[in-house]
Amino acid sequence: MHVTGDVTSGRAASIRDVARLAGVSHQTVSRVLNDHPSMRPATRQRVLDAMESLQYRPNRAARVLVTSRSRTIGILIFNRFHYGPASSVLAIEEAARIAGYSVVTANLRGTDPSAIVEALDHLLDQAAEGLVVIAPQQRVFDAISTLSIRVPYVTLQSTEHEETHALSVDQITGARIATRHLLELGHRSIYHLTGPQDWIEAEARMRGFLAEMSDWDVPTTAPILGDWTADFGYRAGRELLRYRDFTAVFSSNDQMALGFLHAVREAGLDCPGDVSIVGFDDIPEAAHFAPPLTTVRQDFPELGRRCVALLLGQLEGGEGYSNTIAPELVVRASTAPLRP
Repeated sequence: MHVTGDVTSGRAASIRDVARLAGVSHQTVSRVLNDHPSMRPATRQRVLDAMESLQYRPNRAARVLVTSRSRTIGILIFNRFHYGPASSVLAIEEAARIAGYSVVTANLRGTDPSAIVEALDHLLDQAAEGLVVIAPQQRVFDAISTLSIRVPYVTLQSTEHEETHALSVDQITGARIATRHLLELGHRSIYHLTGPQDWIEAEARMRGFLAEMSDWDVPTTAPILGDWTADFGYRAGRELLRYRDFTAVFSSNDQMALGFLHAVREAGLDCPGDVSIVGFDDIPEAAHFAPPLTTVRQDFPELGRRCVALLLGQLEGGEGYSNTIAPELVVRASTAPLRP
């Protein structure tokens, strides 16, 4: 059977084009798209072959009208250019694809309530059935908690919240195991480079560092407020190395650790011989720093799986998971026992 008309001149194929090529009604094509149990296998295959031949892609809006389901998850994200948020988005997209869902994203232009409402409206206009909120500041989650969101949602937070919709990597535990590693190597003079003051992860990692130092009864200096960049790590390293009153550094992310390593080399010192350094995140490049960086790994694929599972649990009774993911210390060559 030959299909004539605009399909051959570049127009996207429609459900009626598929029906004509397969020799069935357009209602039959709809039943195939919606996996209706009464379809005969031969008819189903004929429709699927026609769809493949025409490179037909179901229209999302039409699918919503027919099924009242978009099978779409919306992601509200503040900054997808940082490694952590970007990795979370990739993990959620992969887990959603495996579960048969598509993903749409909306980037927050700011953290004021009007920007949050605008971004949420955009996602709901795309018929998102569930939402994931990825944001660095607690005030974003505080603002969202005051809104009436009528679809299931999950927030990726880094504190000890026990709400059923909150999911987190245990940042405090991650900071504690990083600090404990340095203490077990004999270091007692340890500086902490923290992230921006209003970021949830920075606050949690600082709390973990201070708690572990306190448990070991080791005095601390005030954490050094950074901005996540390698440039800041480099500048902080140059300044701190003028005094050499420390033997180890716990950096709140790998990029600042990279800059600090640069400053150590520039000063003619050795890492880990003169200074041990631990980072956080385990970015792909961390294993190739000079020396390879000891750091705390966050399991972003598992984060994506659990995030989607929590949403599906609310949408269609899917499998649930614990709301907290334990991080893992990855020991490489940037840390060593304290020299006598």
